[in-house]
Amino acid sequence: MNVLILNTEIQAFIDANIGKSISQLALQKNPFPNVEWISILNQIEAKTKAAFKLPNWFSTDNIIYPSKISVEQTSSEKTAAYKSSIVSGETLIDLTGGFGVDDYYFAKTIKHVTHCEINVELSDLVKHNFKQLKISNITCFVGDSLETLKTLNTKWDWIYIDPSRRNDVKGKVFMIKDCLPNVPENLDFYFQKSVAVLIKTAPLLDITAGLLELKHVKTIHIVALENEVKELVWELHKNYSGNVNIKTVNIGKDKNDIFDFILNTDSKFPNFSLPQKYLYEPNSAIMKSGGFDCVAIYFNLNKLHKHSHLYTSTELIPFPGRIFEIQNTFHYNNAEMKSNLEMTKANITTRNFPDNVENIRKKWKIKDGGNTYCFFTTDVNNAKIVIICTKIN
Repeated sequence: MNVLILNTEIQAFIDANIGKSISQLALQKNPFPNVEWISILNQIEAKTKAAFKLPNWFSTDNIIYPSKISVEQTSSEKTAAYKSSIVSGETLIDLTGGFGVDDYYFAKTIKHVTHCEINVELSDLVKHNFKQLKISNITCFVGDSLETLKTLNTKWDWIYIDPSRRNDVKGKVFMIKDCLPNVPENLDFYFQKSVAVLIKTAPLLDITAGLLELKHVKTIHIVALENEVKELVWELHKNYSGNVNIKTVNIGKDKNDIFDFILNTDSKFPNFSLPQKYLYEPNSAIMKSGGFDCVAIYFNLNKLHKHSHLYTSTELIPFPGRIFEIQNTFHYNNAEMKSNLEMTKANITTRNFPDNVENIRKKWKIKDGGNTYCFFTTDVNNAKIVIICTKIN
């Protein structure tokens, strides 16, 4: 950790250049020759990234940032705050501490938090930042977290793990065992140290695949931030063997949309119909959950088609997603398109449709934007249709 970066003039320079082009700044002469120019540029870039994602860090004096990539990979404050609502008790140990954002929020709920980090410089940096943030109930340990867990010889109320993908794992699809630490391999040992384990994984992890690797899963939290799924949070409890609860959370600017259901236990089937007066599109957390029938049944909505994952009703119903009022519906063919699609600008979505948005725009010369929303989808009769809407919510 380079404490020279905390020089008052350097900190003022960093603040004055927030948001500016790093490539342009890099061409300038370093006004502070005692500190590497790349280190100063990194602080500007990382702090710029933190402005929206980590407002408490951004607004606190003398915070030192790791690389921009580390800031990009850490939890946002909003998702960290949600995770802190899951845990309770006296003690929690974070085996993959990183930049410490999750622990900052765990420390608001848990009496004492332990932050483990294998990187010495990052651990020192986090310890410094916690002092600036006036957090006094977090203890930082450096080294391999598995060895730390063995050495401390303590029983914890919670173990938290945010495993990272190994560099030698190629492709987008991955398994939890391909990450560090290897949670499936160490899970029995973790349960010797705690009765509850919380695991954060990337949203691209397949839920079914994760359930095959893990045991004692009680709840899977699918956490989205402003309709973008950011993380899956797996809540495990020692010896638990009941049904798995799926909890979808979309953290919005003004409120959180929450919808939960029990995985693979609902024997009921939704109703289907042609488009009615209103159209509903689930938020991204529900889309990731796969609870397409459950959401229809719970909100008493009709599905347009088994695989379209769009819903309709004659009466307006509050819903965790986008809501539209249908203006027109017609079959997708040349004659109908030429007759009904007079707009030159529209927001286009495809669901269970053979063509993609880019090709549709190109073929029918429709620009992006405006107040009109077009859904290209398949109805209950397997017909390809276009639904023209205006957005309500």
